[in-house]
Amino acid sequence: MLDETAKGVFTIAVTPFLPDGALDLDSIDRMVAFYEEKGATGLTILGMMGEAGKLSAEESVAVVRRVIAQASVPIVVGVSAPGLAAIKALSETAMDEGAAGVMVAPPSSLRTDDQITGYFRNVSEVLGTTPWVLQDFPLATGVQMSPRVCLQIFAENPTCVMLKHEDWPGLEKITTLRHAQADGARRVSILCGNGAQFLPEEMLRGADGAMTGFAYPELMAEVVRLMTEGKVEAARDLFDIYLPLIRYESQPGLGLAIRKYTLAKRGAIAHATARKPAPTLSSEAIAEIETLIARQEARLAARS
Repeated sequence: MLDETAKGVFTIAVTPFLPDGALDLDSIDRMVAFYEEKGATGLTILGMMGEAGKLSAEESVAVVRRVIAQASVPIVVGVSAPGLAAIKALSETAMDEGAAGVMVAPPSSLRTDDQITGYFRNVSEVLGTTPWVLQDFPLATGVQMSPRVCLQIFAENPTCVMLKHEDWPGLEKITTLRHAQADGARRVSILCGNGAQFLPEEMLRGADGAMTGFAYPELMAEVVRLMTEGKVEAARDLFDIYLPLIRYESQPGLGLAIRKYTLAKRGAIAHATARKPAPTLSSEAIAEIETLIARQEARLAARS
């Protein structure tokens, strides 16, 4: 079961599709094996970059069952939905299948601090003993959660064991939370998103690792390892090699297509298909990706 001590890299998994847009269950098997081979200490499925909003309820359950059946690492399942009944139903299925916990983002209708904290009290009530992750991604949800609000949610809801920190800019939030926890506030795990763009800085601020996607998850695993061992300069040197591709993959709207193209190129999934509606990569974009990959590989070879 997921708890406050979680650390490392919980890779945000893509959802593989066939060229016609149907679920590619066989690719789920190879994808899980790929992520684990590349150092993931956990997987998070049905997140925003997992195209969860494009799946039917039946498809979501099929993905949960297939991933958990294949995985040997803890699985966190995104269960965000407009209504609590849907959250409860998918959470119960996920936990029955063997998930370690679930992740919930605030609905965009929340405006005030009281509405936010009240909503998550309701979430905790319907989830019962299920451990859950608070997803803090205001660029996507439109909901701003201050450090004070996050601390209140942690204090009021013991089953909230992790913050998926994806505020931007958000480094000061990590520092504020860790200072408050050093002064006696309840400590939870903090894993960070934003495509790993700020991973070294986030680790220095007190994060426990990453919960995000990038087509080279081994980079995140190695940076977290090096930072944990205090080898900051080595972590930064390695991170710098991958940074141009991290930056390119982080383009709003196009990032998932870029990630899936690279994952397909690496053999992690059979097809780069994103379910419609979705952007497609132009020949120019593909050429840019190939150039960045080639330069990255050359720099890695020179490093070794």
